[in-house]
Amino acid sequence: MENLRVAIGRNDTTEELFERDTVRTAPTLVDVFRLLVDGEADVAEFGLTFYLRSLDNGAPFLAVPAFPTRVFRHSCVFVHADSGITRPEDLTGRTIGEFGVYGQDSGVWAKGVLMDEYGFRPEHNRWVIGGLDRPMPPFGFTTHPHPAGVEVAAAPEGATLSGMPERGEIDALFTANVPQPVLDGSPAIRRLFGDYETVERDWYRRTGIFPIMHTIAAPRGLLASRPGLAREIYDAFLAAKETAADRYRARRRLFQAPTMLPWANALYERNEALFGPDWWPYGIAANRTALDTFLRYHHEQGLSSRRWNVEEIFSPELLDT
Repeated sequence: MENLRVAIGRNDTTEELFERDTVRTAPTLVDVFRLLVDGEADVAEFGLTFYLRSLDNGAPFLAVPAFPTRVFRHSCVFVHADSGITRPEDLTGRTIGEFGVYGQDSGVWAKGVLMDEYGFRPEHNRWVIGGLDRPMPPFGFTTHPHPAGVEVAAAPEGATLSGMPERGEIDALFTANVPQPVLDGSPAIRRLFGDYETVERDWYRRTGIFPIMHTIAAPRGLLASRPGLAREIYDAFLAAKETAADRYRARRRLFQAPTMLPWANALYERNEALFGPDWWPYGIAANRTALDTFLRYHHEQGLSSRRWNVEEIFSPELLDT
């Protein structure tokens, strides 16, 4: 990736890449995505839904199967404490907020899981799109498809999605980040799944899916002009992820003491027992179930013009990964 402008979030899976002078980040991951769309980055982390939307809008980018951000998403559904919502079935007919766009990566996963497990139907709800902790309009760098039968509106001017459920102005909220009132201990907002870790671990045991949020993408023209570049990008991101994983493996001897998190070693041992030695795999083969599921969710929710298959969305150079 020499001489390429790379924009990514800074976390365990990418930290090693920041040793390169051409790698940078931005204040938020949404800002990272914008750098790719605006042509200010040659390679960038990119939300899966925004990538799939781009395929329906001229297909300017092509992805490599590296996945720097993954999060279980039962935990991303919040409800107003006095809404009467105590179980997923109670979401029917409610007004729900969603950060930035109808069908953000976190929302696609959350809606899909609720549809599969609890019979949730997004068209039975009203959806409000806006900024989480500060007012903002729906994202301007992407398209905004949704089925005709789904009611979607922008949040009122000056309103935040984190403030609306706290005041009871919306009943629930699907969000990629924890709302500030929750971090502040507000009693007015709570998670739909209070014991979300137990629910998410059970779901993983049954499905084998660790939800993928983001991939790595580059302009198609750039990849076409430099044969082998897609493999080079993939190998660099894979090596960075493995370096991070090796740090955790090595720290077992030290009870994970280099981290500030108490009982981190016990958490590592529980996770290794559940996930196996490679709990964050890259490549197509190890992620086919998760990718197929997201592609199904994306189409079922009216966000793709058709259901894509895995081989269509990644660089042909990397179909053997």
